[in-house]
Amino acid sequence: MKKNISAWIYILPAALIIMSFRFIPIILSFIISFYEWSFTGIGEFIGFQNYVTLIHDEEFWKSMLNTFYLVIFVVPLTIVFSLTFAVLLNQIKFLKSFFRTVYFVPFVTSLVALSIVWKIIFNQQFGLANAFLGLFGIEPLRWLAEHEGIFTLLFRGIGIEIPAALGGPSLALFAIIIVTIWRGVGYATIIYLAGLQNISNSYYEAAEIDGASKIKQFFKITLPLITPTTYFVLMMKTITTFQVFSQVYLMTGPPIGGPQGTTKVIVYYIFESGFGEAQNLAYASTVALVLFLIILTLTLIQRRLEKYVHY
Repeated sequence: MKKNISAWIYILPAALIIMSFRFIPIILSFIISFYEWSFTGIGEFIGFQNYVTLIHDEEFWKSMLNTFYLVIFVVPLTIVFSLTFAVLLNQIKFLKSFFRTVYFVPFVTSLVALSIVWKIIFNQQFGLANAFLGLFGIEPLRWLAEHEGIFTLLFRGIGIEIPAALGGPSLALFAIIIVTIWRGVGYATIIYLAGLQNISNSYYEAAEIDGASKIKQFFKITLPLITPTTYFVLMMKTITTFQVFSQVYLMTGPPIGGPQGTTKVIVYYIFESGFGEAQNLAYASTVALVLFLIILTLTLIQRRLEKYVHY
C-alpha cells in the first residue's frame, strides 16, 4: 500500500500539469461550443448551432482540404526521405555523429527563424529558389503568392489544361509542404537510425551467405524489422502535420492565409475564428473539437495497422 502511495506522489506533479493544460481545456472547449462566447463574455446557450454552422461553412471545408493536402504530401514523403537518409547514414563509419547533428539541427532550430529564412528563399525577386530554377532556364515562380495548383502549373507547362479540381495544392501551399518536410525529416531520420541499429547483423550475414542482393535484403529484412519505427513515425507525423500553424502564419500570414486562402489550414482557421475579426471563441472551440475528433479517428484507424508491425 505504501509503495502505491509513493508511486502516486511521484506522478502527481505530471498528472496535475496534464489535467490543467490538457484534459480541463478539452472539457471547457466542449462546453463553450454550445454557447455564444467571445472576448466580451459568455452569451446564451445555443445548443448545436455552432456545429450546424460549421457543416455549412465553406471556409471550414476549404481549410480541411488544405490540411489534407498537407498531410497527404508531408507524411509519406517524410517517411520515404527519412528512411532513405537513415539507411545511408547507417552505412557511414566515420563522422556519423556529425551527420546526425546536421540532419537534426533544423528540428531543434526555432521555427520562427526557419520560416523567415524560407520566406526569403521563396521570394519571387531575389530568392534562392528562383535563382536555382533560373540555372535551368525556368521562369521565376510566384512561390508564396501563387494560388493555382501545382499539377495545373505542371501540365500547363507542357500545354495541357486540367480541371481545377485536379490541380492539387497551390504552389504557395506546396512551399509550406517543402518547409514542413525539410524540418521534420531530421527527427524521423534519427528515429529510423536508432531502429536500424537495433537490427542484428546476423540477419544480413545469413542473407549474404544465401546470395541475397542489397536491394533484396532491404525489402526482406530491413523493411519488415523497421515496421515498429515506421508505425511510430506514421502516427506522430500525422498528428503533428494536422497541427501545422507557425510556418503558414509566418510565411503566408494574415489576413487570409496565403493567396486566396489556399494555405489556410485548419489550425490557422481556428486561430482566425477565435482571435481574428470575428473573435468567436465558441465557434473556434467547435472547430478545434472537430479537429480533435478527426485526429483521434485517424489514430484509432492507424492502431488497426499494428497487426502488420513485426516486433
